[in-house]
Amino acid sequence: MKKLSMKMAATIMVCGAFMLSSCIGSFSLHNRLVTWNQGVSNKFVNELVYLAFNIVPVYPVCYLADALVINSIEFWSGSNPLASIGEVKKVEGENGTFLVETLKNGYSITKEGEEGEALTLVYDESNRTWNVVADGVSSQLLKINNDGTADLALANGETMTVALNAQGLIEAKTAMSVN
Repeated sequence: MKKLSMKMAATIMVCGAFMLSSCIGSFSLHNRLVTWNQGVSNKFVNELVYLAFNIVPVYPVCYLADALVINSIEFWSGSNPLASIGEVKKVEGENGTFLVETLKNGYSITKEGEEGEALTLVYDESNRTWNVVADGVSSQLLKINNDGTADLALANGETMTVALNAQGLIEAKTAMSVN
């Protein structure tokens, strides 16, 4: 019995290590299912659908498909296979409401009420760069290097190389707040 418990504990730890690794994705399939359930009706119907989808195993299968397949594709390819091209979401900011449209290679951002003045974020896969396009002028924001670093364009025109980890993110935020 103790051998079985140790095997089970080891299995759970290994599975947990894989499930909680740093290549976590957006879990778009599972999130779409949850969003659909939340929009079905009232909270009692939502709870019944939730319980039914756990008994039938719709939720666990979607979660497993996301964890093992879709998030892996998203991690290795850099693009989400379930991204909704053309989908527009409203985002509340401190300067108003913004409309963010998903494009094939990036995002188009406009301030609500000022639809003619779009800012576009474009990912160039061949150069591994994120560029911003405003008023017809394109400027490079970020270049992802092969050595685990990225070249970040600062507001003062300089370029800063940061590691693609938590420390690099802190350095980038600090540099952006200074500049």
